[in-house]
Order: sequence, then C-alpha cells, then structure tokens
Amino acid sequence: MKSLKLFFLAIASFLTIAVTAQQPQSKGQMNAQKLATTLYLIENFYVDTTNIDKVTENAIVAALKELDPHSAYISKNDVEKANERLVGSFEGIGVTFQLIRDTITVISPTVGGPSEKVGIMAGDQFIKIDGEDAFGKKVDNEYVQKHLRGKKGTKVTVSVKRGNDPELLDFEIIRDKIPLNSINAAYMLDNHVGYIKLDQFAQETVKEFKEAFNKLQAQGMTSLIFDLRGNSGGYLNIAIDLVDQFIEENKLIVFTEGIHSPRQEWRSKASGLYTSGKLVFLIDEGSASASEILSGAIQDHDRGIIIGRRSFGKGLVQRPFELPDGSQIRLTTSRYHTPSGRCIQRPYEKGVEDYAKEMIKRLEHGEYYHADSIHFPDSLKYKTDGGRTVYGGGGIMPDIFIPVDTAYSSKLYTNLVRKGALNRFTTDYGLKHRDEIKAQYGDFDNFNKNFTVNQDLINGLKAAGEEAKVEWNEEQFKHSEKFILLQIKALIARNVWETQQYYQVMASNDPGIQKALEILGNEREYKRILKGK
Repeated sequence: MKSLKLFFLAIASFLTIAVTAQQPQSKGQMNAQKLATTLYLIENFYVDTTNIDKVTENAIVAALKELDPHSAYISKNDVEKANERLVGSFEGIGVTFQLIRDTITVISPTVGGPSEKVGIMAGDQFIKIDGEDAFGKKVDNEYVQKHLRGKKGTKVTVSVKRGNDPELLDFEIIRDKIPLNSINAAYMLDNHVGYIKLDQFAQETVKEFKEAFNKLQAQGMTSLIFDLRGNSGGYLNIAIDLVDQFIEENKLIVFTEGIHSPRQEWRSKASGLYTSGKLVFLIDEGSASASEILSGAIQDHDRGIIIGRRSFGKGLVQRPFELPDGSQIRLTTSRYHTPSGRCIQRPYEKGVEDYAKEMIKRLEHGEYYHADSIHFPDSLKYKTDGGRTVYGGGGIMPDIFIPVDTAYSSKLYTNLVRKGALNRFTTDYGLKHRDEIKAQYGDFDNFNKNFTVNQDLINGLKAAGEEAKVEWNEEQFKHSEKFILLQIKALIARNVWETQQYYQVMASNDPGIQKALEILGNEREYKRILKGK
C-alpha cells in the first residue's frame, strides 16, 4: 500500500507543477490532486496516529459505491482468491472437507490428487497438522486454507484419526495443483434426456462441457436440460463460447456499449456440438451475468425454452484495472445487451442499498410464487428471431414460470439448515455407514431406487436438531416432510458417493426438471412454445 500512497503523492506533485506553470487543468486532474493532497494532509498533520493504508482503501471503496453496485475494489491479498474459482484450480492437498464439531473431516479426496495418492480416505479426521493440534474453536475455513493450501511442491504432515483406531496415522502430503470443476453434474434423466448442471463460467468450462456432452450423447441423449440455477456468472468469453455450442454460425450473441466504450458485438463463429436438438435451460433469481448472456441468446434466437424464474439482472461489464500495489479496481465500463437489444441490467438509480434489497422486494411482491405479479411496460417489449415477445428491464424472463417450492419456507427446515443440523447429521451418518450402504446396495442406481428414509433416520435428525437448539415442530415437519426426507437421502448419497449423486436424488422432486421433462416429451407443445402461440 506504500507504493499506492507514493503514487497519489506523485500525482499531486505533478499536478502542483502543472498549476505553477499555469497550465489548464481538467476536472479529473483537479479531483486527483484533491484526493492525493487530502491523504498527504491526513498522514502528516492529523492529530492522532492513523493507518493511512486503511484510509486510502476506504476512500476508494466509498468512491466506487457512488457509481453502481458492481464496481469494486479488491485488495492485493484478495485478488488471487477472487480469481481462483474462475481460473479453475488452486494449489493444496486436494480434499473436500467439512468442519464437524470443530474437527476437519474428509468428505472425499480429489480423484488423482495428492491426498488420495498417499491414502487419505473419506471419513478421516485431521487431528494434527505439522505437529500442531488442528481441532477446537480456532479451526475455521480460514484456518484450514492457511494450513492445508500452499505452493505446489511444498510438504505438509497430517495426523489422522480413522474410524475407531486409537492410533493416529501420519501422512506426508506434497501439495499440487487441484482442479476446480465448474460442472457439478452430468447424467441421463431417462433414455433420451441428458442433464448438465453448470456452477460457474470458468476457464475450463467449455472443455468440461464438451466432455460431458459427448459422454451423454454416447448414452443416447437426444434432448438436453442445461441447469443455470444459482450460477452467478464468470468469464464473458466462456459464455460466448458456450453459446457457440448451441447456435449456428454468424448469429449475434451479445453486444456491449457505454459512454466511453463504443458498441462491441460478439457473433457465433462456427456450428457447435448441439445446434438442432431439443433444449431447455433452467434459470432462477440466482442466475446472473454470464448465465443471463447465455440464456438470453438462446431465448432471442428461439433456440430453446427457458424455464424457471426471472434471473438476477446483472448486465454491467467490469474491467479490471491494476493499482501500483497489486490491488485492483474492477470498474463498470459498459452494459450487456441480448441479441434482440434487451439490457440485462436491472435499475440501480435508487442506490446500492435499495439494489441489494431487490430479492426481498421480489419475495414481498409475490414474484417467487406468481408469474402475474411481474409487470413490464410496453416500452420494454422486444422481439425474438421468430417474432415472440420478450421483455427488457433487468434479467431474463423465462418462457415457463416455476414458483418456489413452499417446502423451503417452513421455519423448521430453515433452522435445520441454518444451524447446520441437517448437514451435520447426514455427514455423520454417511461416514459411519458408508461401507455398510455400499455393501447392501452395491451401486448408486440401486441405492436411489431402493433406499428409503425410515423413522430411525428421522429420529436421528430430530436429535441433531435438539443438539443444535432447533425446536422441532411436528406441523412444520409435516409441511416440509417430503422435501426433508429427500434432502436426507440426497445428502447421504453425496457423502457416500459424489456431488452428482445429490442432484440425481433431488431430480425426482425438482419442479423445474419435471416440467422440462414434460415439455421435452411433447413435441407439439415444445414447438408451440418456441413459436409463441
């Protein structure tokens, strides 16, 4: 941060010389001089000791808040973390873990990663790291990252408690690059419909998509459900490359423009893997930015059907600017528009705080439950290639509306999740009974068909809730019972197998997926919706 301060002072010195030389100043130069001079005066004349680095950062943050909700300052320490998920890898030991009763518990080692190579297994508990006790209140996610992540090639020693063995097992693990997958699930829902769940738009996403698509096509896929729910976005170029996989050559994908950024267009380059088969995209209020570019292009070109709820509405383009100390300003420079001309960004004229309350306002207005609660003026009407009416004004409106499942709304379910009781109970159960479950059911498909949540499991969840000080309400349980039982089964499946198996269990009671299957199974209805009749 010292270099940043010197940078401001250098600007001040330069501008002072400019004033002395009686050269005209622009508003930008005058304001830069004011800011640099203010920081100089605070550091050298203020009555008390100050942290000038913190003052400088706070000044930058405050200035950006006056602009829009997505322009942001990122400190040097946070730049690498902010890029990590999009770059698609980090360096560490390669385990998925959970903190269960202040103890690092391995859910699964990354296949082919450093931990798996030395014999770390699901269910192992890390008791010591490099000889230091690694349990108790001091252990949180930051502690785990600090002690287990590190540069490729460096070593870490862990002492592990495994099962009922009283002796700790010592492992020396050599850290390596660990991939972060952007596709959470890719499997067949039936003999013809494939399903892909995309978590983010990262560097390796297109490669992952092609591998998943080819795998599903080899299994007989003729229709695809592409799930973007909860996907907050990522790289613009990745979204463009994904659109390329679904539409024909030389079609407009997206364009951007701003006061200082002339209109720039991106068009499809070549026919992709899947330009003619039946296609459904699932979106919700958590689908943002790159998700909206992809689903907006699909909708505007009448390439597929959009099912779900109105997307988030983030259509501002941020460009990173490096500051002298390695920190960054991500400044909004333009807006995204879909091929029909719709602006994706929702309004933010009332300020950042009001903007942040948008999802609460949607809930209060009933938008999560009733499609007719959403009203758009005629001025926001646009037309797709085939002449269907679509609306601008922020976010992508689906072709078919799916309300929020009211099972989510029970206070009991919310508290079981919020206080970690549901997750902790299912993790404990999965780890303790992993071998027994695999021996009894053999594989996941057999488990999915035949495993049922019995009263003993419900009683176990109730006990876990009581331990977490969750008041058990039988009426609320009955309201959410079907959903809670499915969650128990899905979370156990995740802990015994992989994340994909969680989504496979939940699909049977997923309103969006079930509606998509219905539409894809009805050729006449599918075509009718795409024609807007």
